[in-house]
Amino acid sequence: MSAHLFEPLTQRGITFRNRIAVSPMCQYSCQDGMATDWHMVYLGSRAVGRAAVVTAEATAVTPDARISPRDLGIWSDAHVTPLKRIFDFVAEQGAVPGIQIAHAGRKASTSEPWTGSHPVAPANGGWTPIYAPSAIPFAQGYQTPEAMTVPQIGTVVNAFADAACRANAAGARLLEIHSAHGYLLHSFLSPLSNHRNDAYGGKFENRTRIVREVVTAVRKAWPERYPLSIRLSCTDWVEGGWTLDDAVALATMLKTLGVDAVDCSSGGIIPGVNIPVGPGYQVPFAQRIRNEAGVPTIAVGMITEPAQADQIVRAGQADAVMLARQFLREPYWPLLAAHALGQDVKWPAQYERAKLK
Repeated sequence: MSAHLFEPLTQRGITFRNRIAVSPMCQYSCQDGMATDWHMVYLGSRAVGRAAVVTAEATAVTPDARISPRDLGIWSDAHVTPLKRIFDFVAEQGAVPGIQIAHAGRKASTSEPWTGSHPVAPANGGWTPIYAPSAIPFAQGYQTPEAMTVPQIGTVVNAFADAACRANAAGARLLEIHSAHGYLLHSFLSPLSNHRNDAYGGKFENRTRIVREVVTAVRKAWPERYPLSIRLSCTDWVEGGWTLDDAVALATMLKTLGVDAVDCSSGGIIPGVNIPVGPGYQVPFAQRIRNEAGVPTIAVGMITEPAQADQIVRAGQADAVMLARQFLREPYWPLLAAHALGQDVKWPAQYERAKLK
């Protein structure tokens, strides 16, 4: 009998109460990387709404790894305490606290989306230099990044491992590595942004080296009993870029290194790409990686309807779904989905009087 959206899922020592996860979504609401009451309300309400996993946003492993000056951070032990308060509450609601650790690479030092996501100069709170595999700016008007030296790459690998230790101390029980959307790790993978001719550039084995090193270092630092996932852009949607075949091959490697699930997204390496966006448009990536790499996958991308999400799991296209914008619109989406699908899910006692009959 096939699984369904509200069937529990166990990975390593963690059992998720259903197959619904809150996607990491940047809130751009921090000062010096510190989590705030905004994060408590935002993440806590989705846990109350009965998501299985509530994932904190892309969280910078170094100060210069932030997308914007207002990003969440985990480069200091000082970041642990405010995160722990939030993660403890999430866990009290029966959800698994998750966090995505990230480095923005050549897309760092930009403003919040509601102010245009434009590059921010140091005089206005931004920073320089920013780093990438090669000295190629993301787009016109962006800073030209510095091509990383091999010792700098090693420093970033260690920063990811240190972030994993702090995430554990903060109470996270699912860790995701961000290797998508044109940020640092993805920019090493893609031939469009990686023009190196050393051990970290050129052929597939070299371009994937930093990701494999990060996964290896993080898996050693992250407790064995807790699952590790990675977000991949499964295609750049551009000729000459990273492809789904590449993503399948990398996922196969990462499974042997201790990755428990692949979060299957796409795009972001260069601006202005024509992407055929529509409901469930990235689900085929999750299905193929699941089938060919033999690793559990998470489907993302315009998943909004309960029947749609349930069918993805029932059809074996993915092991779980991650919702992003729909969770911004409906923090209690799992409760509404359970009602729509005829599943008996216990509402919070405080909300029982509002339960749909």
